[in-house]
Amino acid sequence: MLPYPALHASHGGIWIASEDGTQAVSRGEAIRVAAETPVLLLNAPLAGQRLGYADLSGLDLLELFAFLHPARFAVPTPKGLARVAGLAAPERDEDVAAFLRTATERLLEVPAGDWPEREGAWTSLRSLGRLRWAWTPLLADRIAAPKENERWLFAKLPEWEETAPRAAPRTVTIDAAETADRLARLTGRDAEQRAGQRAFAEGALGAFAPRVARDTPNLVLAEAGTGIGKTLGYLAPASLWAEQAGGAVWVSTFTKALQRQLSAETARLFPDAATRKARVVTRKGRENYVCLLNLEDALQGGFGGRAAVLAQLVARWAAYTADGDMVGGDLPGWLPTLFRRNGSTALTDRRGECVYAGCPHYRKCFIERAARASAEADIVIANHALVMVNAARGRETTTRPQRYVFDEGHHLFDAADAMFSVALTGQETIELRRWLLGPEAGGRGRRRGLAARLTDVASYDELGGRAIADAVEAARGLASDGWLQRLGEGAPFGPIETLLAAVRGLAYARAETGKEADAGYGLETELAEPTPELIEAAGPAAEALDALVRPLVGLGRRLEAVLSESPDWMDAPARARIEGAVASIGWRAETVAAWLSLLSRIGGPATPEFVDWLAVDRVEGREYDIGLHRHWLDPSKPFAETVLKPAHGALVTSATLRGGGDWEVAEARSGARHLLRPATRIEAASPFDYAAQAEVMIVTDVKRGDLGALANAYARLIVAAGGGTLGLFTAIRRLRAVHGRIADRLAREGLPLLAQHVDPIDTGTLVDIFRDDAAASLLGTDALRDGVDVPGRSLRLVVMEGVPWPKPTVLHAARRLEGGGSAYDDRLVRAKLAQAFGRLIRRADDRGAFVLLSAAMPSRLLEAFPAGTPVRRLTLDEAVARVAALPSVGQNVQEAAQDA
Repeated sequence: MLPYPALHASHGGIWIASEDGTQAVSRGEAIRVAAETPVLLLNAPLAGQRLGYADLSGLDLLELFAFLHPARFAVPTPKGLARVAGLAAPERDEDVAAFLRTATERLLEVPAGDWPEREGAWTSLRSLGRLRWAWTPLLADRIAAPKENERWLFAKLPEWEETAPRAAPRTVTIDAAETADRLARLTGRDAEQRAGQRAFAEGALGAFAPRVARDTPNLVLAEAGTGIGKTLGYLAPASLWAEQAGGAVWVSTFTKALQRQLSAETARLFPDAATRKARVVTRKGRENYVCLLNLEDALQGGFGGRAAVLAQLVARWAAYTADGDMVGGDLPGWLPTLFRRNGSTALTDRRGECVYAGCPHYRKCFIERAARASAEADIVIANHALVMVNAARGRETTTRPQRYVFDEGHHLFDAADAMFSVALTGQETIELRRWLLGPEAGGRGRRRGLAARLTDVASYDELGGRAIADAVEAARGLASDGWLQRLGEGAPFGPIETLLAAVRGLAYARAETGKEADAGYGLETELAEPTPELIEAAGPAAEALDALVRPLVGLGRRLEAVLSESPDWMDAPARARIEGAVASIGWRAETVAAWLSLLSRIGGPATPEFVDWLAVDRVEGREYDIGLHRHWLDPSKPFAETVLKPAHGALVTSATLRGGGDWEVAEARSGARHLLRPATRIEAASPFDYAAQAEVMIVTDVKRGDLGALANAYARLIVAAGGGTLGLFTAIRRLRAVHGRIADRLAREGLPLLAQHVDPIDTGTLVDIFRDDAAASLLGTDALRDGVDVPGRSLRLVVMEGVPWPKPTVLHAARRLEGGGSAYDDRLVRAKLAQAFGRLIRRADDRGAFVLLSAAMPSRLLEAFPAGTPVRRLTLDEAVARVAALPSVGQNVQEAAQDA
């Protein structure tokens, strides 16, 4: 029998189970027991939050599961744990504590059986034991020492191999009949043939036709309603083109959820797992993958305390992972949150510090392996940000894609806005300083400065060595550690900090001082009519940046010269390392040049193509960054120049591509209007019967700004629906306030409530939990409006707190003026409403309601909803009655009860 009690805390109560049985306890008693005795827990941070005891610790079953089954996923709930352990799920909240003891016993039996992840466990457990990991005593006698030395992690990982460059894709024309046949194979010969899907696939062919002239890609804009099956619709012609042309099609998404879905769908293309692994590759930014050099540093003492335990568990995972993806891959999203994300980001390359071939693990690097695999793949599943980064400054110039499919195309504008923007801020400059100088004032870690990374070049090339020294010296003029405190005290150090101090002063002087500012949110003001202090500070700052960019540009040229000279010491790894340095230096030189361009705006004329402003970024009144910002007024223009024009063809598709408006909206936000050749338009209406499957209710008697009334409305609607509710908010503050008022109330009804920005769980895992429990409800903000795909009974009601009007920022004001005033606002709102409504009906047997808690909903915005959808304006009482009476609600609640 286990010597430890189990603790379960929820909004419904607190229970402790021991050998003597289960008893309900008070919050104070639970905290006392947990402080005095090791306790079994499921998700300690969440339990600690429910107890109001942030320091809660114990034997977390999720940590045990991550050790025993690295690279496997389990929904981090009692029901999810029961499923993977082969146990019956607890029926009531008060049964969970006793279940945790049973589940612990079952998991501890795993090493005695046929355990696929046995290799490396003994070695890892010894390291965890030295870190006093709570599970070590219970596992020590169950995991025997191996008979011979284990191949562990760095010895276990396979090496990638160099291959000859892939030939350029052939020019081919895909036949429509072949496309229809391929689509039939993908959907299944016996499946119902959908006319809309066939028409979509045929229309998508245009993106794969031969290009007729330089800088004139074949662009197809396709709005495909929910239920069309657009994924298979575009995979049919894409796979045919890749097969016949011998090239790769890059399929780009905005959300990680769609990336996972796409990866699963490709099993229809390549049923054999080995073939699929070679022909389909998922690519993400470097910051998503575990960096083996950072991981090695963490394992060798770079981390301490709980962060060191996380590093050991990540090492267990790294030995079994399919692709090394820590964000959205096979590392459970809940694992870093168990450690309050302490150290997880330090295990990836977030600062662009990769030394490429200079790394001892270069031949085993997950990032390099994915890059090389994508060069030989048929389908590369990427994301909008990576596509734009690679096009703008990627190293893989010889394998640049010719064909793109941009799924979730309605997000292209926002992705381009983030990619092509400029931010001269304290945080950005201090990161550049660290990249150039390395550790300062006793700093620790493996980070090395530019001089240390290029010592061989400095010794070989005198001009290169001088450029390195000049760049390092100029970097000392950038912001350094403690800059925020110095600015707050009025004692900036150096020209950049002096500039930031002037920015801060002007932002406070001119920014709006309404409720948002009083609440501690960020401040901003347009860069117009600058004060003498700001103008005076801009000159020395520009001189400091100019002193930095000149040696960086010169160093890049010298490195290119060294590459062409190929000295005797330059073997293949050294060449690859210098090529990587050239790319990194070029990127940073471009960044500094953009900062200089922004500074030239101070005291000078405005540039019509850009929007410039000053900002002080704050969270709950605490400043965390200060600086100047520049965004393109129309970021689709650099997107078209950088990504679309070099391509031969591209398909941009989404269920809400027009955002409830006309085709001009889609063309303006996709970059189509910046191309010489007009885009082809395709529209495939959803096959769903929205008149019978859904309805929109606009509640007219919930007073705006009354948090009590808002919380009451959410609670009554969720109870009426029996859970299964997605609640969407436009402000985190209101989300938290509503959650705090209704969570306990719903728990007494047996209805769990999850909340983004409240629960210490990553968003992807929150959606997984929501999908897994038909009685659960989930509150969230914009990320949930776009990234939730929950078909079936788990989502039967969507509630929005109000009309999602855009926030009146400096950038929005400029685009609003350019885009037609209130008509521009209406287009944005319709798009958000259409995306939110799109969460509700995901398949033909779904039923549900969309409720908007706002009497001020203009009729002109109702075009956002699919034609034929019933729209009613009614009181809250009437809406609650209609939700309770919906056929799907009664059916779903009954099915949920039967499942339980």
